[in-house]
Amino acid sequence: MTDLLIKPSKLSGTVNIPPSKSMAHRAIIAACLAKGKSVIDNIDLSDDIIATIEGMKAFGAEIEILDVGTRKRLVIEGVWKNETSEKRVIDANESGSTLRFFIPIATLFEGETRFVGRGKLGSRPMDTYEKIFNEQGLLFKTSGTPELDLTVSGRLSAGRYEMAGNVSSQFITGLLFTLPLLAGDSVIAITTELESIGYLELTLEVLREFGISVTFNEMERRFEIPGNQSYHAHDYTVEGDYSQAAFFLSAGALGNDVAVTGLKSDSNQGDKGIMGILEQLGAEMKVEGDTVTASAPNGLNGDVVIDGAQVPDIIPVSALVASLSAGETRIINLKRLRIKESDRLEATKEELAKLGADIRVVGEELHITGVPGLKGDATGWSHKDHRMAMMLAIASTVSEKDIVIKDAEYVSKSYPTFWQEFEALGGQVSEWNLGK
Repeated sequence: MTDLLIKPSKLSGTVNIPPSKSMAHRAIIAACLAKGKSVIDNIDLSDDIIATIEGMKAFGAEIEILDVGTRKRLVIEGVWKNETSEKRVIDANESGSTLRFFIPIATLFEGETRFVGRGKLGSRPMDTYEKIFNEQGLLFKTSGTPELDLTVSGRLSAGRYEMAGNVSSQFITGLLFTLPLLAGDSVIAITTELESIGYLELTLEVLREFGISVTFNEMERRFEIPGNQSYHAHDYTVEGDYSQAAFFLSAGALGNDVAVTGLKSDSNQGDKGIMGILEQLGAEMKVEGDTVTASAPNGLNGDVVIDGAQVPDIIPVSALVASLSAGETRIINLKRLRIKESDRLEATKEELAKLGADIRVVGEELHITGVPGLKGDATGWSHKDHRMAMMLAIASTVSEKDIVIKDAEYVSKSYPTFWQEFEALGGQVSEWNLGK
């Protein structure tokens, strides 16, 4: 385990943001479900993406990884070329996307699929799928231990699926990948207000690119899915990741001079919402082509309400900016932060409070009173959560004194080059302690 000492220093320069992890997961899966060869460009081999690559290989896909500059290119031959064994083991590591996308997909193949993983993945809710599998008489067997150990088998049936809209959109995406390949037509009816719609729009975008037709009836909250479809091989380039850009755009709003390149201005990524959040807090956003900068020449001002329901991944760094914005900021609808890699609701409060922020958890909200500056001089903890580690790094740029970040290596889950990028921009990082 790596503990890093971060000395306060301003960041300056340009960062070419890594490809979207959300889009990469989806493009890899769609290419692997197609007959023929696809090429997926602009890939970063984060831990989560490696889990998806290895998982699709277990289903029979052939995936060649090529170096193209600082990124990777994947040449993919779909799963249908090779017959898989009747039993396969898929290591989802700590990737909720890999696990939840793959569970319905596993029903397309003969035999049993066993899913293993680590961290908090085994404790993240799975009852949505368990109910579906039980109703259809399919195997859904857990080990009963805290670690993920789940075995599934059997074939899903086409038909009507009813799902609450306030559960993870990953369940819906898993079904959207799978149901078009079944013999009959299907409907996914959403029974409550639909959260994380941005992630589902990403899924529909990738499905269209690979030849799959799904209609979303927004008025009736229904996904209408014709059966007997097939994925078409397709070359695809993954766009830049607004989830990761959020950290450096927030750094700009806090007084650092950082330009972020590689972003698609008309992206459907939900975490593009960071731009609106920063504007709510008084920042000015400048967009020129694929480059975005944030600044706050007139200072940051709270006294706003930020809705976190659609953007749970960018709430920790948004809370950091709010902590340095004058007035009272409320960030609401944060229930889902509790079931991420850490309990991000409590972790965000705990870590920012260590640095001198005035922040409280009230039910499922964060209430933040802006302070003039952060003191630092504290040992923060990533909570083994990539987004907490990166938030603390950005906090160091506006702290009076040093910060130690424990378990800083967890950035590799989504952004393996984060610390190199941080140092290239002027961040002062040194290894404080290397534990066992």
